[in-house]
Amino acid sequence: MRYKKIVVAGVLAAGTVGCGVNTSKPAEQATSEPATYLSRANMDTTVKPGDDFFLYVNGTWIRNTAIPGDKTRWGSFDELRDKTNKSVHTLLEDVSKEKATAGTAQFNVAAFYKSGMDTAAIDKAGIAVLQQQLDAIHAISTPQQLLDVVIANGKTGLQTVFPNFIGPDDKNVSENIVQFTQGGLGLPSKDYYTDKDAGAEKNRQAYKAYIGKILQLGGADSVTAGKQALAIFDLEQKLAAASLYPKEMRDPQKMYNKFSLDALSKQTPGISWKEVFAKMGINGQDSLLVTVPQYYKTLSGLLHSTPLDTWKTYLTYNLLSDMAPYLGRSFDEAHFDFYDKTLSGQKEQKPRWERVMQVINNSIGEQLGKLYVDRYFKPEAKQKMVELVQNLQDAFSNRIKNLDWMSDATKQKAEAKLGAFMKKIGYPDHWKDYSGLEITAEHYAQNVLKAAAFEYNRNLAKLGKPVDRTEWGMTPNTVNAYYNPAFNEIVFPAAILQFPFFDFGADDAVNYGGIGAVIGHEMTHGFDDQGAQYAADGNLKNWWTPEDEKKFKEKTKMVEEQFNRYTVLDSVHVNGSLTLGENIADLGGITIAYDAFKKTKQGQGNELIDGFTPDQRFFMSWGQIWRGKSTPERAKQLIKIDPHAPAEWRGNGPLTNFEPWYKAFDVKPGDKMYKPENERAKIW
Repeated sequence: MRYKKIVVAGVLAAGTVGCGVNTSKPAEQATSEPATYLSRANMDTTVKPGDDFFLYVNGTWIRNTAIPGDKTRWGSFDELRDKTNKSVHTLLEDVSKEKATAGTAQFNVAAFYKSGMDTAAIDKAGIAVLQQQLDAIHAISTPQQLLDVVIANGKTGLQTVFPNFIGPDDKNVSENIVQFTQGGLGLPSKDYYTDKDAGAEKNRQAYKAYIGKILQLGGADSVTAGKQALAIFDLEQKLAAASLYPKEMRDPQKMYNKFSLDALSKQTPGISWKEVFAKMGINGQDSLLVTVPQYYKTLSGLLHSTPLDTWKTYLTYNLLSDMAPYLGRSFDEAHFDFYDKTLSGQKEQKPRWERVMQVINNSIGEQLGKLYVDRYFKPEAKQKMVELVQNLQDAFSNRIKNLDWMSDATKQKAEAKLGAFMKKIGYPDHWKDYSGLEITAEHYAQNVLKAAAFEYNRNLAKLGKPVDRTEWGMTPNTVNAYYNPAFNEIVFPAAILQFPFFDFGADDAVNYGGIGAVIGHEMTHGFDDQGAQYAADGNLKNWWTPEDEKKFKEKTKMVEEQFNRYTVLDSVHVNGSLTLGENIADLGGITIAYDAFKKTKQGQGNELIDGFTPDQRFFMSWGQIWRGKSTPERAKQLIKIDPHAPAEWRGNGPLTNFEPWYKAFDVKPGDKMYKPENERAKIW
């Protein structure tokens, strides 16, 4: 199922997610290298630190470690996620054996888990659970009925050509507003429809075959399914032509397009937005935000110019494909074969429990998260994080004060924004209320649809009410962190407060090089090329003097050009524009964390641990959190859609701009990572 959430800037890659005693893992799980927290066994000391620091810290691990068959990438983040997921698995098995009152977190989580693990019942149910939606699609005889079905399906999370969500108005963040973005594509992004290389064409042919396979599983004969697949792909190509590339959607000003319902209706003949809102159950709203107006102008034409039979097969395919992971084995395997195996290079399915767990996390995540926190999270970890965040915030404030390129007027605004950060650590202060949601142990697909409909109605209820700034965008058991510009907040879920990012027993060098850099990363997102366009109150408005803004853009351009030069798989270039915000945040994260580290007793001393100085351990901790590798298919995919650079360049790129790293490892001219002073990017 396709869900659209408010975009926030996180530390981890898309579909993935960077601390010394482990705070939220089971006690029986030992940390890696507990004596020093930096593994010599993972290093390749035949590589000079100044030639390739990523390989110096991780080279032996990279060379000797195979990506598990059910993964498309493997590394520090993934190992931590795997440990966390196994802890959640134990929790799920335990609660599924307990008796609980209907509607409670224990009951809903257990019932959802049982329904997802009962593959015999899922196979027996087949697509009968979708008969109501299929009948509605089959009965379409006019463009208006087509639109009605699209809207009705959207209420249960089945968003196709009308993807939308409700969230703060970027230019008036105290109010929620309905927001529509582009959609309708079965491939990951526009690039997949426009790229001309052989790999892209191979993926397109595989996608057409997948469409046909899904339609056949839905009851169509092979000849009819083949013809319908071509028609569906042709329709998606037209939607793709009206869409933007991922890098084009990084400009919040360009994405902010506010319309009255009447004004947008005039630009989209055949779509009456007042009627759309009424059928969506939205009342009392006279405006909306549209990220890509051209997409909806094109869509309005296609609703009438494309044959209804094509639209009906398109909706049928999307319904079956979106729900495939929750239907019987044939649908599930077809979905895996294309999206995971073909596009991402995943060799085998993840264990059933892990897939079901992720669905629960997406559906009733805060009920699962509450159980996770109650069992695994230690309160003292939250207090330690509060201290670390304050130390990083003080260090960032000091850096702003000492910037040599920014005027005092802009510095005052920057410090005001930094000081206004809302800090969320571990878990929400107020958990979501799931009263009224009925989850059963017998009907997996229905549970998914019911939970999506419940969330739709919860979001609908936000309209006309003050924005709830206590709401979280991630669950506590998620190994990630994020910055949300509308709330001007930094958020660190409980699960990331584990080794290798944080550990109570580790020295400050390890913790500041790990979770300290993550904290600094999220803080810097408030001041990257996107975040810097939002003021302290969260509104999208300019707080820069013209001269300072010009200098800032010149400095960020250096970072963009630096990462454009990096490659993966020998010849595939990193997209410096798409990854700019994350690269700025990584550079800010390491510099701010280092400044904070130098305020500690260890940071001010020279005591060796395992033969390394405090500064060396700090940078080695940074290097090991980016340890990772991907399948070639996944690496190519992420270059197109992921706003984060590949792991090796996240590890190496920022260091080449940072003088303390040069000093720590005596990096000199002639070393491969060496850059002259005037070529080093320095921003915050």
